[in-house]
Amino acid sequence: MDDELAPTLAAVGPRLRALRRERGATLSQLSEATGISVSTLSRLEAGRRRPTLELLLALARAHGVPLDELVGEDPASDPRVRRSSFVRNGITFVPLTRKPGGLQAFKVTYPPPRGHTEIEQRTHEGYEWLYVLSGRLRLVLGDHDMVLSAGEVAEFDTRLPHAFANPGPEPVEYLGLFGPQGERAHVRVRPRTRGSADKE
Repeated sequence: MDDELAPTLAAVGPRLRALRRERGATLSQLSEATGISVSTLSRLEAGRRRPTLELLLALARAHGVPLDELVGEDPASDPRVRRSSFVRNGITFVPLTRKPGGLQAFKVTYPPPRGHTEIEQRTHEGYEWLYVLSGRLRLVLGDHDMVLSAGEVAEFDTRLPHAFANPGPEPVEYLGLFGPQGERAHVRVRPRTRGSADKE
């Protein structure tokens, strides 16, 4: 049985490393998010620690992927992207690509707004392209504040201060393309901060 499982278990480490790098997280950040020590995470990724169900469940939850993505068949054998959606700050992301590094594509859904939403612009290296599928998307880009409708496209240098919001009244869905810096800014694993449980 161990001989049969060996190839599957050997593939877990590289997948864990690829997922972490894809999310733009460090070992320390992932350790804080999962409660797994940095040394254990490092040994898992290097294949020097046998993965257990408890460890894999915590890592799958932190990365927002199903367990079978960590221990299933080699993704290269099937060109279809089967990665599950995940939610960050109320926003749903559906990965449409799975190769770590380089350009990444996501379908992004903002729920209808609930009351007043503060707009917080951010900047990072890179370039972003988006296409609105349905609803309306508010894009604040520097001093410009605009609303994009279904079928409209926007592209911009992400070193400019920018922010997104849903002006309502329905959900908005758009396709977003961005590089590793943009992926870290949008969908990276966010470590738990001390006292966060007290605030919930």
